[in-house]
Amino acid sequence: MLALVLAAPFASAEEEVLILPRDTTDAAVIRGSIAYRTYCVLCHGSTGKGDGRAAKMYTPRPANLTVSPFPDQYKEMIIRGGGPAVGRSPFMPPWGDELTDEQISDLVSFLREVRKMGTPAS
Repeated sequence: MLALVLAAPFASAEEEVLILPRDTTDAAVIRGSIAYRTYCVLCHGSTGKGDGRAAKMYTPRPANLTVSPFPDQYKEMIIRGGGPAVGRSPFMPPWGDELTDEQISDLVSFLREVRKMGTPAS
């Protein structure tokens, strides 16, 4: 019986799951994609092109994040303080009270990949 209890936590070769170390860029991008799908997709859309379901309600439309020319620090400022904090759309809400510093950093890592790869944000 003890052998069964001790063997249970170990997965077979077929069940093995890749676990990324927490402090890698890949891990940050994965966590950022989760934050994006939770907080951003409604306006910016699944591909980041500013064509989410709520986008048509706003003028100006949400930014196309796949072509954003802004550096990471500026993106952090927009996410943290919202559009008005940096002279942009009043419809971009501030997420600084909702997201942790790590979540904002992870989100920016994800946006960097969306921009670089041109891949969907799903």
